[in-house]
Amino acid sequence: MSGIQQFEVEQKFPLSGGVDDFVRKLLELGAAERETILQVDRYFNHPVRDFAVTDEALRIRSVGDQNWLTWKGPKLDAKTKTRREIELPLGDSSKTTEQLVEVLQILAFHPVATVRKQRRQFSLHFDGWDFEIAVDDVDQVGAFAEIELVTEQEKLDAAQQAVVQLGEKLGLTTAERRSYLALLLELQGHPNSGE
Repeated sequence: MSGIQQFEVEQKFPLSGGVDDFVRKLLELGAAERETILQVDRYFNHPVRDFAVTDEALRIRSVGDQNWLTWKGPKLDAKTKTRREIELPLGDSSKTTEQLVEVLQILAFHPVATVRKQRRQFSLHFDGWDFEIAVDDVDQVGAFAEIELVTEQEKLDAAQQAVVQLGEKLGLTTAERRSYLALLLELQGHPNSGE
């Protein structure tokens, strides 16, 4: 099977300085606010390959009646969270996700945790790139900004540089490389939370 591999390039930052100030800066740069959504992400671990060790993730994401199965590969660089991502749309009902959960559990995948977040979505065309920016309020974890580009392999270096530069332009200085899942598990006292 051949096809273009897609990579997700992102940086995530805690918004300890306040969500309102960050949103104001975004809008001043010309960002367009889109809808706010509730995302529910259910994470699973492989029966014989510990994703916390391999730096992978397998999740079912639900937004309303829409659902996706996503696999994320290991991070590819030390500054951004660049990784290969494969996302498959699922049927539009909670029955579909419950059936997939059942299949995964029959195959010995086990649930790890569920991450819930309110996500304010923004799009920003800046410096020749079309960024997706999110302001997330993650249950039990806090408020974060995510800057993301999806690109092909030959544009990875340029996309990584663009994400870092936009973060700096927005005054974001301390990137958080751990996932929301890892942060949640750490808060709940789980060792080796991974991803």
